[in-house]
Amino acid sequence: MGLGIIAASALTVGSTSAQDIHFTQFDAAPLTINPAFTGMFNGQVRACANYRSQWQSVTVPYVTYGASVDLPLVWSQNGYLAGGLQLYNDKAGDGNLTNFTGMVSLAYHLTTGSVRDNDAKRSDFAVGLQGGYSQNSIDLTKLYFGDEYVNGNFVPGSSQEYQLGIGNHVNYYLVNAGISYSHSFSRYFSFTLGAGANNLNQPTDAIEQKQGSQSQLPMCYTGEFGMDIIVGERLSLRPAILYQYQASATEFVGGNEFHYVMSQNTEPEFSAFTTSVFFGVWTRTGDAVMLTGGFEIKRIRLGVSYDYNMSSLNTASNGKGGMELSLKYVNPWPAIYGGTRTVPCIRF
Repeated sequence: MGLGIIAASALTVGSTSAQDIHFTQFDAAPLTINPAFTGMFNGQVRACANYRSQWQSVTVPYVTYGASVDLPLVWSQNGYLAGGLQLYNDKAGDGNLTNFTGMVSLAYHLTTGSVRDNDAKRSDFAVGLQGGYSQNSIDLTKLYFGDEYVNGNFVPGSSQEYQLGIGNHVNYYLVNAGISYSHSFSRYFSFTLGAGANNLNQPTDAIEQKQGSQSQLPMCYTGEFGMDIIVGERLSLRPAILYQYQASATEFVGGNEFHYVMSQNTEPEFSAFTTSVFFGVWTRTGDAVMLTGGFEIKRIRLGVSYDYNMSSLNTASNGKGGMELSLKYVNPWPAIYGGTRTVPCIRF
């Protein structure tokens, strides 16, 4: 009942403080963190899918689905234009508080340098823009209100419920923007740095609107940094950090992925794709410790992660946070292009 009251209060303008979605495997959902990452991969087309479930030990699970596809569209001598589509659906709590969002993104990448003798010294500077549509909704029939109890008896359909309206929803548009810079010093070391701002138009997102009051979705600022460091014939380190700030909420995620190559594909058209395994240890400050792992086979990367909750909710959750799955597919360049159309650092 307490969770129902919280969800109901989120409908009112004065207390709305909606937050954007997040994934533990944020590097497997690049279009959700920075539109400048659109088209930043080695290949013709990239498709990603994500699933996250959390807080099952505390309440009705919070479940998030995400899917994206992006690809280079137009090439020029000094760069290329890329486009992408991102969809996600987030459902939270007893009242099925749901957010569905679809975003279209464009990014222009200015590239410098060349690829010679497998020792790439190359840079990529990108500017990205996203625009899309979002809908928030809630099922009030699944919530319970105090004035539904009359003389000790439960009487569904209280005046408060009718006043809010069953099946309430709100639609609005979103605009996001971002920049990124990636550079490879050699085939042994490269990095990517990005910054973005979401909800630039700060739309009104409250499901219930009250006269004389307003509720705007706060802007969300993001910063990303990742490296790819080859430390042996088969082993590489892939550290990364993500920082997000929205209204009074902040999130800092940091950690490292250990990536080990099991075998190299010998087919010329697939030479950039390997059979690999990876394992990562991450922390979300003040909230959780996360473990990630998975494998890559040719063009497919499958990842799984689990969050161990360490926040003040630990007593109720018994440490059980969230489980997440990710799937990524990249269609490679034909052999004649593979050596020339190379992204400096594919960290996100």
